[in-house]
Amino acid sequence: MKKLADTRNEIESWEKLEKRIYDLFELAQLEDDSMTAEIEQEAEAIQQELDRRELSTLLGGPYDRGNALLTINAGAGGTDSQDWASILQRMYLRWAERSGYATDIIDLTEGEEAGIKTTTIAVNGQYAYGYLRAEKGVHRLVRLSPFDSAHRRHTSFAQVEVLPEIEDDAEIIIAPDDVRIDIFKSSGAGGQNVQKNATAIRLTHIPTGIVVTCQNERSQMQNRENAFRVLRGRLAAIRQEEQDKQLGELRGEYQKAEWGSQIRSYVLHPYQMVKDHRTEFEAGNTQGVLDGDIDGFIESYLRWKK
Repeated sequence: MKKLADTRNEIESWEKLEKRIYDLFELAQLEDDSMTAEIEQEAEAIQQELDRRELSTLLGGPYDRGNALLTINAGAGGTDSQDWASILQRMYLRWAERSGYATDIIDLTEGEEAGIKTTTIAVNGQYAYGYLRAEKGVHRLVRLSPFDSAHRRHTSFAQVEVLPEIEDDAEIIIAPDDVRIDIFKSSGAGGQNVQKNATAIRLTHIPTGIVVTCQNERSQMQNRENAFRVLRGRLAAIRQEEQDKQLGELRGEYQKAEWGSQIRSYVLHPYQMVKDHRTEFEAGNTQGVLDGDIDGFIESYLRWKK
């Protein structure tokens, strides 16, 4: 039923786009100079939509059309890296908002001084995984540290992991005896944020050794459901890797979040530049990128990966 609904929505969206093109053509035939600006604006919007649809033809993987689970882990660099992880979280939330995707932070562990140690975001919408898989890997930041009293230049790292969200059906079977479930109190920033009840969930998948923790919800049941969502995604990634005999096909070969392993560098000092080291794509508007304008990086990766 889901595939049927997706196909129906796809057909309807093409019909709407066709109508927009036809209406624009009729409007242009009126040769009314007062409407030139409106016609040009709509033509540009239609072209952007066609470009986006052309890009979606590169997304033919088994999970590309579905939702994504994006996890950010602070790496080497202490407080600076934890702050960098929070900046990346904001970047992806901004990108999802401007792209029309719904988001839900299903797990979050804050840093002791600033930023976050780890976060997991559910990104829901068509092709969310297909686009976001371009972001998996180590992201490197170079800047003048706001946490250094001498205001020296620091390099920080964060690891981004992107997994497909798998529905709870026969596709991925998790035997109850294969999972150890631990319940504990959620950690927080202190004060009223401290969870007094044991609602946090830690899942350990015994056959693979995968450990998943979720503690952002006040409900133990909701944390449990979210943890199993992440676990299914990781198991799906492993299964796809085995089928393709390519370790990096979905989850990517694990890289330590430190110097020399980055897929992308964000340099704020001594010059400003964001560069993807896989595709060589660059952007000079660093603030725009950090505000969520990462479509150029995603598109260049998908075309490079093709």
